Amino acid sequence: MIFLHNSDFLSDKNRFQESSIDLTVTSPPYNLGKEYGKDNTDRLSYDEYLDWSKAWMSRLNRMTSDGGRFCLNIPLDKNLGGSRPIYRDLLNCAISCGWNYHTTIVWNEQNISRRTAWGSWKSASAPYVIAPVEMIAVLFKGDSWKRSSIGRTSTIARDNFISWTNGVWTFSGEKKSRIGHPAPFPIELPRRCIELFSFKEDLIFDPFVGSGTTMVAAASLERNGAAFEVERCYIDIACSRIYGTSGLTATVVL
Repeated sequence: MIFLHNSDFLSDKNRFQESSIDLTVTSPPYNLGKEYGKDNTDRLSYDEYLDWSKAWMSRLNRMTSDGGRFCLNIPLDKNLGGSRPIYRDLLNCAISCGWNYHTTIVWNEQNISRRTAWGSWKSASAPYVIAPVEMIAVLFKGDSWKRSSIGRTSTIARDNFISWTNGVWTFSGEKKSRIGHPAPFPIELPRRCIELFSFKEDLIFDPFVGSGTTMVAAASLERNGAAFEVERCYIDIACSRIYGTSGLTATVVL
């Protein structure tokens, strides 16, 4: 079953049971000034953004079961308002909230279309270096990365296991015009994370569901899922995508 909560994960504190989440796969707002409707968390100062990140990661930690995993998709860096090592800073935020670091997957999205400025053309004066990759930080809660497999079912195929345990994943990003959301990520990203890091009996979670990609992947892989999204129009998109991919009907919780 998939439950979509039409509310804010951070402020809606009575909606979800503590220690119930097994795997979170999410891509939070990057603070790049994108328009998400009434949600203004993409228009904060950098310090405010880091404080907000600590707040939601701390709550997520409380909601996660012992041994639960957290796959955080974020940029390597960003240049809006000055160069910032956003991957480093958000990883430090997560660790300060009680998460333990396991590894990092580099997503090579091959997005060379963003190359619009060179800084100083053919000059050492001030060249801009842009890496067309994003990062997936893999974290966990508790004393051990290893989870017991007793009574739990893995669904990943042999060849996929061999391929996906190579920490550089190469596949294209998603076109926002096709999905109807300003910043969608491709279903291949949560699909790999869910199969690699969760059992069939696990609860999959996304505090920023957006167009529903993580929940679409969870439904198609026969996992239960729950997510939060403040914009009802994106909830509707997510419901349509979940039904169109898996034939399942998501339950919207107002």
